[in-house]
Amino acid sequence: MSDYQTVIYEVEDGGVARVRMNRPDVRNAQNQRMTYELNDALTTAAYDNDVKVIILSGEGPHFSSGHDLKPGGDDYTPKRIGISGGMDKPASEGLMAMEEEIYLNMCRRWQTLPKPTIAQVHGKTIAGGLMLMWVCDLIVASEDATFIDVTVDFGVNGVEWFSHPWEFGLRKAKEMLFTGEAVSAEQAYNLGMLNHVVSADELESFTLDLGQRIAKKPSYSLKLAKMACNQTQDAQGFWTAQQAAFNLQHVGHASSFERMRAEMMKEAGLKLPWGD
Repeated sequence: MSDYQTVIYEVEDGGVARVRMNRPDVRNAQNQRMTYELNDALTTAAYDNDVKVIILSGEGPHFSSGHDLKPGGDDYTPKRIGISGGMDKPASEGLMAMEEEIYLNMCRRWQTLPKPTIAQVHGKTIAGGLMLMWVCDLIVASEDATFIDVTVDFGVNGVEWFSHPWEFGLRKAKEMLFTGEAVSAEQAYNLGMLNHVVSADELESFTLDLGQRIAKKPSYSLKLAKMACNQTQDAQGFWTAQQAAFNLQHVGHASSFERMRAEMMKEAGLKLPWGD
C-alpha cells in the first residue's frame, strides 16, 4: 500500500518518520481504511533502516475523535493481517472477530514495534483515539489537549485497548470511566500519562527535536530498552488484563444487542422470555 487516502507518511531529517492521521473533516475518526493504512505506514517505518523513531499525529484541530461510528462503516475491504477468522459471521461472533483484528491485536502490534514511537497530541482525544496514543512509547501534548472516554455510556467497560489503570492509576481510571469527564493535559501530566506538555505553537518542533535526539542512539539498544520496558509491564499483568478487558467489552456489546432485541419484541407485541 502506498497511495494513502487517510494517512500522510513522510521521513524527516535525523532518522524520524512522521505518520499523520489525515481525516480532519471528521476529526480523524478511525475507520477501517485508516486502521489498515496506519498499520501499513507504521510497518513501512519499522522496515526502513534509515528510520529510528516514529511520530504519530493528527491533522486538523484535534488528535482523534475515536472510532468512526457512521452507520454502515466505510466501503473499504482490507487484506486481513491476523488470524481472527469469522469476521463475516453474524452478531457477537463476527463483531468480536473483527475487533480482535482491528483494535486489540492491531494495537498490540503497534505497541511492540521495534522502534521508539512518540504520540504528538493536541485538541481532543476521545475514546478510541486514546488507543492510538497509548500504544506509543512517549506522549507529548499541547496545553489545550484533553482526554475523554465516554464508552461506559455506550454499555461497555471502556475502549478496546484498556490501558486506563496503567496510564492514570486505578482511582483516576475509575473516575474517568464512571463519569465520562475529560482529563486536562495538566492533570494527565501530573498523573504520569504525558512526558511533556508544551504550547500549541511549540508542539511540532518540540516533538521532532525529541525524536531526533532519541534517533542519535544506537537502534539496537533502543529496541532492547523498549523490549525490556514492555516485558516488565507484561510481567505485571498488562497483556493478560488487556485481553480480559476486551472480553468484558464484548459482554457489554452482547448485552446491548439483547436490549435491542427486547425492544423489537416489545414493539411487535411479543412476550419476553425473562419477563418485563
